[in-house]
Amino acid sequence: MMIITSSTLPRLMKSNWQDLFQLPASERGRRRIHLVGIGGTGLGPIAKVLLEMGFQVSGSDQAPSPRTMSLRPMGADITIGHGGENLHRQTDPALPDLVLISSAIPDSNGEVIAAGEAGIAVVKREALLGPLTTGRKVIAVAGTHGKTTTTGMIALLLKSGGIDAGYIIGSDIPGLGMSSAGSSEWFVIEADEYDYAFLGLSPHIAILTSLDWDHPDCFPTREIYEDAFQHFLANVQPDGQIIYCRDDPAVRQLNAISTVNASRYGYGTRNGAPYKISNIEISAAETSYELAVPTENDVATVRLAVPGLHNVLNSTGALIAARLAGVDWNQAVSYISDYQGAGRRFEIKGEVGGILVIDDYAHHPAEIRSTLAAARAAYPDREIWAVYQPHTYSRTRTFLAAYEGVFSAADHLIVTDIFAAREAQDANITPESVVAASRHPDGSSIGSLDDVLLHLRQHVGPNSIMIILSAGTATKLGPELLRWLQASEIAPPSA
Repeated sequence: MMIITSSTLPRLMKSNWQDLFQLPASERGRRRIHLVGIGGTGLGPIAKVLLEMGFQVSGSDQAPSPRTMSLRPMGADITIGHGGENLHRQTDPALPDLVLISSAIPDSNGEVIAAGEAGIAVVKREALLGPLTTGRKVIAVAGTHGKTTTTGMIALLLKSGGIDAGYIIGSDIPGLGMSSAGSSEWFVIEADEYDYAFLGLSPHIAILTSLDWDHPDCFPTREIYEDAFQHFLANVQPDGQIIYCRDDPAVRQLNAISTVNASRYGYGTRNGAPYKISNIEISAAETSYELAVPTENDVATVRLAVPGLHNVLNSTGALIAARLAGVDWNQAVSYISDYQGAGRRFEIKGEVGGILVIDDYAHHPAEIRSTLAAARAAYPDREIWAVYQPHTYSRTRTFLAAYEGVFSAADHLIVTDIFAAREAQDANITPESVVAASRHPDGSSIGSLDDVLLHLRQHVGPNSIMIILSAGTATKLGPELLRWLQASEIAPPSA
């Protein structure tokens, strides 16, 4: 069984599955695409785009999720659980025309095997994204950190500016959702580097927000990781543009920034950045900064509803991209203040009894540092509790030494059991390892999420902020704590 990637496509052109996306809308309704792992952050948004393009969509996942529940009313035929029989439907004996699988699906999956036996092409995102976006002007947002927020900001700016762009985002954005097929020539996509998915794109505009080694299970060395980004930038259209953050030293040092035949637009707080950021002010109510615009000979005052220096940088990259796509500059500066954040990106879940609960997807040391710094800048007088669920043993092992000082903006640190995701348990990597590496003066390991919740109930008091830092299951802690506080008839105990 061969899974198709960009390197195997030339040998499998006889399947002609790429032609599906060039069919007229009137014919797409007779074609079905089956997604294995349809509820994931990678495939869920693609499923919605396929449905809006007029395709029949079916799929499977291991468990129900908000994404599977949202896709069903749109017409997706979803089965919970994996098995070769999922390729068939009771209402229609015809097999799907294409099977798309997530990076977590192994060759041994029953649906992958059944598709191979039936002669159906099985592809990953890397192979699909190019054909899916053929004929569109692609704005691809890449980088270790800031992809989701920057992509969401661009999609909002284009929509507000009257451009009905398509988009694929790794999280729900208020007013936008996670994806849309759109009708204009523009298509904005969060260009995920995991499993080399972003190498299937040939962007008209590429944005590089940051470069900080990640996903060691896929990229075993920093050099291999950075080389993937070199190849990504090399795929930019010859008449395209590269927008890059000059504040990030690893980004500045990429050879492709200066060698790729494309126009370049640097931004940041450093001297020499054409789009120069200055006079940053961050509070709980608003983040503002001044942005020098080189071609306008002007300095714009930008106001954001989301906190943090990282969002100042994200918004600048988004503003430049929107301008290149045709949005009026002054209008874009006005529209950016409407961006309210993305799901699980400094998402305020609620406040009860003076306890504010924030949910954040941060799971890399650099992301954690930025998130907590933003919280401290926005809420300088409040007591911060950081609850961190390490994500995968490979990442935790590789970046263990990098945890030192990462949680310093928090008053208290709790580290839970490691969320293994797709990996086997490693008894040598524990929550205690992370606490020790962090050198936090009030760090503790409390393994189970139930025990963490009990501890918080007993110790978190008024004027506190609880920030959940997790790309796994710890996200449930926020709503559960808020429900308990709301149901409680007495004020929460002081810490």
